[in-house]
Amino acid sequence: MSQRIQDMPHDDRPRERLLRLGPESLSDGELIGLFIHTGVKGENAVQIAQRVLREAGGLVSLSRLAPMEISGHHGIGPAKAALITAAMELGKRAARAVQKIVPLGNPRCIYDYLGLEMQALHQEELHVLSLNSRMQLVHHDRVFRGTLTETSAHPRDVLRFAIMRNAHSFALVHNHPSGDPSPSDADWRFTRRIREASKLMQIEMTDHVIIGQQSPERTVAWFSFRESGGV
Repeated sequence: MSQRIQDMPHDDRPRERLLRLGPESLSDGELIGLFIHTGVKGENAVQIAQRVLREAGGLVSLSRLAPMEISGHHGIGPAKAALITAAMELGKRAARAVQKIVPLGNPRCIYDYLGLEMQALHQEELHVLSLNSRMQLVHHDRVFRGTLTETSAHPRDVLRFAIMRNAHSFALVHNHPSGDPSPSDADWRFTRRIREASKLMQIEMTDHVIIGQQSPERTVAWFSFRESGGV
């Protein structure tokens, strides 16, 4: 039989530990449990959160779910699903806001800025990050949704965003929902086309970064065309 959170010693409760030791002291399940707040018969809020995380396949997979998909889990109604979704979105927005003032001159910084958001997508998207002369973000545009091919996203449709934003340079970012960031042959061809078009337009393409996910076989969750000599 589960122990109710209010029956735990005061200092062991998730909310009190967060206030005393900081949010980093709590597990993912405990943090989500704070939003769930109340339990059901046989499970307290933290145990519900831990089960939902397991059923969803982890934190990143949970962040991909729509509110109605989250509310399909036992113990999670629409109101609690809305709170969890709001918490996920606030985390993404906070990460983006911090990174806006950080130069995006390397793939690690680009991943820190956009990785969590793009890992949560069910299909491929192509984004353009328009940058100033100090490599800081001027504007972020989503320009295409769907599988990238040589004809699916034309160079003019990509470059017009950087030109419209009066950017000094730009970086491309797209995701692989499979989690494997390794580029396909089409990704290489597409990158070469954009690179050649950017030279003609005299606007620097700093990188094309593919976002994937870490796994036991992959310690890095992205692929950089610049680091691989493709830009």
